[in-house]
Amino acid sequence: MSRDPASAGFFLGDAHRQPSSSAMSDHALELLSISCIFHSKDDPGQRYTAVADTTLRVRAGEFVSVVGPTGCGKSTLLNIGAGLLQPSSGTVKVFGQPLSGINARAGYMFQTEALMPWRSAIDNVMVGLQYRGMADAQARREAEAWLARVGLSGFGDRYPHQLSGGMRKRVALAQTLVLDPDIILMDEPFSALDIQTRQLMENEVLDLWSAKKKAVLFITHDLDEAIAMSDRVVVLSAGPATHPIGEFEIDLPRPRDVAEVRTQPRFVELHTQIWEVLRDEVLKGYAQQLKKAA
Repeated sequence: MSRDPASAGFFLGDAHRQPSSSAMSDHALELLSISCIFHSKDDPGQRYTAVADTTLRVRAGEFVSVVGPTGCGKSTLLNIGAGLLQPSSGTVKVFGQPLSGINARAGYMFQTEALMPWRSAIDNVMVGLQYRGMADAQARREAEAWLARVGLSGFGDRYPHQLSGGMRKRVALAQTLVLDPDIILMDEPFSALDIQTRQLMENEVLDLWSAKKKAVLFITHDLDEAIAMSDRVVVLSAGPATHPIGEFEIDLPRPRDVAEVRTQPRFVELHTQIWEVLRDEVLKGYAQQLKKAA
């Protein structure tokens, strides 16, 4: 199977998934002492250390967000957790077992949805089930049920170009969750949406997550989004050699509405605490981007 995210899409699980029980470990996903070094194709002696000695754990049923400056390596960590990228050193464990190859217990929702333009919405949601060998009739029933759960009943015959940005995100969400992954990896999935649609999608994800309580590793640039959705927020340093520099438990009560929770005094307090750690790293990252552009 290709390890190119653009082609892998949500196809992380397969017909030979391990049992979904998390009894083997309290942690669904563990990135242990991970480093990732990239070498220049033109000059192998040139190296860039994207991630250095990073440990990150996500418990079963926990919603963890990772924030950090642009280009700091957030997506690199997510790709390592998905098995799409091998770390230069360190170990990845999935429910206590070392990961080898693609993470078959994870579903991946990319920043740009992996919808096939020649397939209708329902066919896009079905395709992962068909890939696993499910009969077409059963796959269609499952896909229809998930389209209904994300508010798209009656839109199954529409093609991606006939759907709004928010609707395409809903199809992508159904496409990921229909496979019932034990771990959900999300790479800034709502960053391109307008604020109203974004908040609707954030609440949609929280509603679906609260029903199943899967492990979620969520990458975002938006600190408000991270606090509003998460049980825990991890802050990464600016690159190169990014690593965690702060970790915050989010003790806001659930269920949450992502718009309403922002008005709570505790939200403001948490935002202030995390921003104090994140601010200098964002400035460093911005300075690095300006230097590259000069």
